[in-house]
Amino acid sequence: MDSAAPPGLSLVSVLSLLACSFQVLAAVLLTHRYGGQSSVRDRWILLWLFYDVIVHLTLEGPFVYMSVFGTVQTSEGPLAELWREYSQADSRWLVSDPTIVSIEILTVVLDSLLALLLIYAIFTYFTDTSCQITLSVCELYGGWMTFCPDWLIGSPHLNTSSWLYLWVYLVFFNGVWVVVPVLLLVQSWFSLKSLHTFQLFQN
Repeated sequence: MDSAAPPGLSLVSVLSLLACSFQVLAAVLLTHRYGGQSSVRDRWILLWLFYDVIVHLTLEGPFVYMSVFGTVQTSEGPLAELWREYSQADSRWLVSDPTIVSIEILTVVLDSLLALLLIYAIFTYFTDTSCQITLSVCELYGGWMTFCPDWLIGSPHLNTSSWLYLWVYLVFFNGVWVVVPVLLLVQSWFSLKSLHTFQLFQN
């Protein structure tokens, strides 16, 4: 793969970034529509959960389909173009790498279900800390298993020659799924600590 840095943003990269922005906007609108009665903390969690589900189902779900029944490289359509653009930074997404596809199958199915369960829990004013911890750990595990195998062999599939590929595609888009789950784990820890303290006082 040619690893030369592109001179600037291409039309495909701009459209891909716009598509990702629309996913954020959709999550914001859903949170505004359905999270009005929730606390500020729960609205932020809802925003993340809506975004999580939207990305898993509308972006990663089609990737899994393309990868199971072919490859991104041989697929057609706007989403195939989007994933071909991302594969400029990580070429494994272009050729149905079995590790990547396996992680994404688990992510699309399990993580989406857990996020939907958490959304339901917030709507019913029931905080499910165990479900939140499970989802956060799954997201972190998915990120680790996406990159660690490649790091161990010298990152031959990663292209960091361009600021777009390195800082936007690899660091930002993957870093979100590290930072937010870590924050949710911290919030879960404080919730469990408060619950434990309350039970001690009750006894």
